[in-house]
Amino acid sequence: MINALTVTAQALMEPSKGLLAMDESVGTCNRRLAECGIAQTEEFRRRYRELLVTAPGLSPFISGAILLDETLRQNTRDGVLLADVLRAAGILVGIKVDAGTTALADHPGERVTEGLDGLRERLARFATLGVCFAKWRAVLVIADGLPTQACIQVNAHALARYASLCQEAQIVPVVEPEVLMDGGHTLTRCAEVTTEVLHQVFEQLHEQGVALEAMILKPNMVLPGLSCGEPASLAEVAEATLSCLRRTVPAAVVGVAFLSGGQPATLATARLNAMHQPNQTSGSPAFELPWPLSFSFGRALQQPALGLWAGKDGNRVIAQNALLHRARCNAAAVQGAYSDAMDEEARAA
Repeated sequence: MINALTVTAQALMEPSKGLLAMDESVGTCNRRLAECGIAQTEEFRRRYRELLVTAPGLSPFISGAILLDETLRQNTRDGVLLADVLRAAGILVGIKVDAGTTALADHPGERVTEGLDGLRERLARFATLGVCFAKWRAVLVIADGLPTQACIQVNAHALARYASLCQEAQIVPVVEPEVLMDGGHTLTRCAEVTTEVLHQVFEQLHEQGVALEAMILKPNMVLPGLSCGEPASLAEVAEATLSCLRRTVPAAVVGVAFLSGGQPATLATARLNAMHQPNQTSGSPAFELPWPLSFSFGRALQQPALGLWAGKDGNRVIAQNALLHRARCNAAAVQGAYSDAMDEEARAA
């Protein structure tokens, strides 16, 4: 059974492809619709999701799409399940299964992800609907004295229990521990926290008996905080991120698909591309890493399309073209072949 999961995980990490994360909660999706002047209704959420999944020519760049439970049950205007549209295009269907975060008791400023109650039954239902992979996100904040060991450990434990339940249900787990960009922390501080978080996550995955060869890691890139006064170059981010991963991620893991975490779309692409260039410090090229590096972007893929669409059917084609352009750029970055010229040409067009 693990062999079948490994095949699925490897398909998700197919070379030159990545994941489209379109699993934002209803509240988050509504907020993004509102920012673009779009009505915050179930119908407009459906129309937006339809715009994404029906973009022609998406499958050469996208191996899998992570859906929300609501989206899994929605149809196109012609009555076809959105999930079936993806499958017909050769894109694997995944699902977000966590129930969001809540305040961690007695730990001000920290959060824990919920959703383990009833997860076995939900996974069994999703499996019957053709879902072959899932995602669970934990969030950790860097601040004075944060994150605490208690917060790191409780979230790592939840991630591991989720992953174990996924594999029991023959669903590939995407494990997402996100160290948030918010704050004024330095690149070095983010590296320290991300390293500790990943150490704890893989310790818990081992304790829970999770097969690493049948899972995907979805981590943050190592970045300075948004309000940090010490910016980092593309090469510095690449070196810090790869150094952290080398120290923490076992070779058996099928692959690493980075989250974008609110980065500007073009910057997230450029940073991913930098990780596929010869290492500036050691001179070792990225292909010597034991696992492939790819992307599992949400806003960094979707936001340009959402802004252009603005809820109007007449903008559908240009919005889909924007989605395809970002997917193409990120697929190029996975090969180390992205350049600013790709975006400059698109802007000119």
